[in-house]
Amino acid sequence: MSGIGKGVATASIGRLLQSKGYSVSAVKIDPYVNVDAGTMNPIEHGEVFVTRDGGECDQDIGNYERFLEKEFTKKNYITTGKVYKSVIEKERNLEYDGRCVEVVPDIPNETIERIETAAEEDDADFTMIEIGGTIGEYQNLLFLEAARMMKLKHPDRVLFVLVSYLPTPKTIGEMKTKPTQNASRRLNEAGIQPDLILGRAATPLDDPRRRKISNFCNIESDYVVSAPDVDSIYDVPLNFEKENLGDKILQKFNLKPKNGNLSDWKERVNSKEEGVVKIGIVGKYFKTGKFTLTDSYISVIEAVKHACWEENLKPEISWIFAEKFEGETPDLDYDGIIVPGGFGSRGVEGKIKVIQHCRENKIPFFGLCLGMQLAVIEFSRNVCALKNANSAEFDESCQHPVIAMMEEQKKLIKNRSFGGTMRLGDYTCKLKKETVSFTAYEKREIIERHRHRYEVNNDYLQKLEKNGLTVAGKNPESGLVEIIEIEDHPFFVGVQFHPEFKSGPMNPHPLFKKFVQSLKNVD
Repeated sequence: MSGIGKGVATASIGRLLQSKGYSVSAVKIDPYVNVDAGTMNPIEHGEVFVTRDGGECDQDIGNYERFLEKEFTKKNYITTGKVYKSVIEKERNLEYDGRCVEVVPDIPNETIERIETAAEEDDADFTMIEIGGTIGEYQNLLFLEAARMMKLKHPDRVLFVLVSYLPTPKTIGEMKTKPTQNASRRLNEAGIQPDLILGRAATPLDDPRRRKISNFCNIESDYVVSAPDVDSIYDVPLNFEKENLGDKILQKFNLKPKNGNLSDWKERVNSKEEGVVKIGIVGKYFKTGKFTLTDSYISVIEAVKHACWEENLKPEISWIFAEKFEGETPDLDYDGIIVPGGFGSRGVEGKIKVIQHCRENKIPFFGLCLGMQLAVIEFSRNVCALKNANSAEFDESCQHPVIAMMEEQKKLIKNRSFGGTMRLGDYTCKLKKETVSFTAYEKREIIERHRHRYEVNNDYLQKLEKNGLTVAGKNPESGLVEIIEIEDHPFFVGVQFHPEFKSGPMNPHPLFKKFVQSLKNVD
């Protein structure tokens, strides 16, 4: 089921295989009819992760990159919409030689072709394919059919891992295996027998539960692997290593471990915490009914953790609902504040009030994408005396559009061409010397990932800079403002890009590191 940990399990298995000396790639299959994740509501689907070539993907691609320390591209993300779109285009181009095009086998064959292309281009020893959704759902039956066909085509080269939940109802107090038995049975109905079962549960599996799963799911008990809840997702590879999961997979393929181990990973995960920093994240994609959804900002959260571990600090992250401050003055008891990306006017005025509070009270502030744009609006209104300053995204007829739509975007929006048309993926930024950003990166030119349609309006740059706003980085080709800073402040940095997409546990992002370092110096 959604959120049970299939993506983390996939990424962790990949890390284990890397530690055995093998190269690894990964593919995520989403059952949505959407062509990509770019048009999905983050509250419903979670964060949209952007690849270096501009692919708008499910957040699991981010997990793969963080765990495997490897960059992926659009080819590593497959959706129902993408597959059907491709098959229909091929049919229109007579690529099927005039024969009848059918759901089976043509949709599974297209899926297999995409998987094999990704594996070949990544030149990997192992390619892991994660199929999203829940077994038995209509949406992913065709992808399970593709998996069955791959096993038939390559019987010695395909292995199936079932990730299933074992609940422990409080009123009963016993871990129940029936959901996993049913999941395995539904998988059998699709023509697939799992080779391994990862038992997700609040606590480790005991021997009676392993034996029961083994008996009813037609699998040796050694291949029933315990996957209990852990404090950090980065503990998962270490837990799997205790279960010898990597070696068990290699045994299934008649392979042996090469040189390598998990010592560096273990050292990072078990780093000492010598202090605590309180960080507030101001957003609007948290609430879903009575629950708080953190997946909307998962890469930001993980980037904070990476930087804190590097500084031997424990982060205490709080979710601040932007709309709360639209009618009141912020009272923020945090060491630092992050305002992440987003779209639309809801909550904007609350975020601007928070940014003003951070600027005036010397609270470290880090603005990402929209967070940077709102910092420019706040500065324009309250320092440059442009009282009606705003973004054209929120008010097309505002007197001072200090944030304006990029010229190349105007025609796209007029034609309602929204999907995959933003400024996406890698772009270069040239840094100004003697700035906080230059100190963090320690080089003049950087490459970062983007996802936006609006930009700082260069018509206002002279006024902004005259009043003390520092433009610390620009795109050398377009002159687009990429980074803004304010001097005489512990840390006040806004970036047009998404640095969180390039942070990993072994290599924290330089700007997140600099932000966390500034928190250590706050009184």
